[in-house]
Amino acid sequence: MVCVVKAFRFHIFALKFSCLYIFKVIKQHSNKFISLIGKKIFKISLISSLLITVTSCNYFSSEVEKEPIARVNQSYLYKEDILPLIGENVSPEDSTLIVSNFITRWATQQLLIDRAMYNLSSEQQKEFDELVKNYKNELYTKAYADALVDKRLDTTLQDLQVVDYYKSHLENFRLNEDLVKLRFINLNKNSLDFSDVKKNFIRFNEKDRENLDKIALQFKAYSFNDSVWVSSKSVFDKIGPLNDANKAQLLKKSNFLELEDSLEVYLVYVNDVLLRNEQAPIEYARSTIKQIILNRRKADLVKELEKDITKDAIENKQFEIYN
Repeated sequence: MVCVVKAFRFHIFALKFSCLYIFKVIKQHSNKFISLIGKKIFKISLISSLLITVTSCNYFSSEVEKEPIARVNQSYLYKEDILPLIGENVSPEDSTLIVSNFITRWATQQLLIDRAMYNLSSEQQKEFDELVKNYKNELYTKAYADALVDKRLDTTLQDLQVVDYYKSHLENFRLNEDLVKLRFINLNKNSLDFSDVKKNFIRFNEKDRENLDKIALQFKAYSFNDSVWVSSKSVFDKIGPLNDANKAQLLKKSNFLELEDSLEVYLVYVNDVLLRNEQAPIEYARSTIKQIILNRRKADLVKELEKDITKDAIENKQFEIYN
C-alpha cells in the first residue's frame, strides 16, 4: 500500500511538471503551437511514465519478501536461515541431510513452544518473560562492567599481600586431597645400567643428579623436581603400577618404592607427604589466593562504577525520583 501511494504522489508531480512545461511552450512558440504541442506532450508523458516506472520498480525491489521454506502455525523458517548451514565443501547429499535435519528440529521446537504457550498459564508465561528480561539485563550489564573493570583493574600482586592473606585465613586453606613431593623414573626392566641408576636415584646428591640428567633420554618418563607439591591422584595417573594395595606406601615420608609391571620398572622416592584436611602449604594455595584478591578488587571496582554512573546520571538530570 505504501509503495502505491508513493507512485501516485510522484505521478501527480509529473503531471504538474507537464502542465507547466506545456504553458511555457505555448507562450514561446505560439506560431508553431499546433506542430510542437503534440511532440512535447509525447516526450513529457514518456519521461514521466519512465520515471514513475523506475521509481516504483526500485521501491518494490527493496520490499522483496523473504522466501519461506517451512511453516509451523504462525512461525516461518526462511531460506536465508539455512544458508549458513551449507558449507562450500559439503556434497549435495550431505547438504540435503543437514537441511532436512535442521528443519525437523526447528519444527519440533516450534511445536513444543506453541504447545507450551497454549498450556501454560498467563502467570507462568509472565514469570518466564520476566526471567528472560532479567537474564538479558544481567548479561548486558555484566559484559559492560567486565570490559570497564578489565581496563582499570590493577593485577599487580606483591608476595607480601599473598602471605598476609594466607596467614589471616589459615582455616580456609585445608586440603581436600593428599599431596606428595616425589621424584620418579620409568625405564625398561632390562636396562644394562639399572643398578647404577637405582643407586644414584636413591642417594640423589648433586653428582648423582648430574649422572641421571646425562642419561635421561634413556628413560621413558621421569621427574626429578621433588620440591613441588602434587596431588596423589596425578601421581596415580602417571605411574601405572600404583593401586589401592600399595597406596599406603606412596603416602609415607622418605620412602622408596620399586614398582614393576610386565615390561617396565618405576623407581619412586617420596620426599614429603601432606594428608587430606591438613593445612595447605602456601605454595599450593598461592594461585587460589591471588584469584581471591583479584576478585575482591573487581567487586570493589564494580561498586565504584555503579556509584559513579548513578552520580553522573543525577547530575545530568538523567535519573530522577519523583515525590
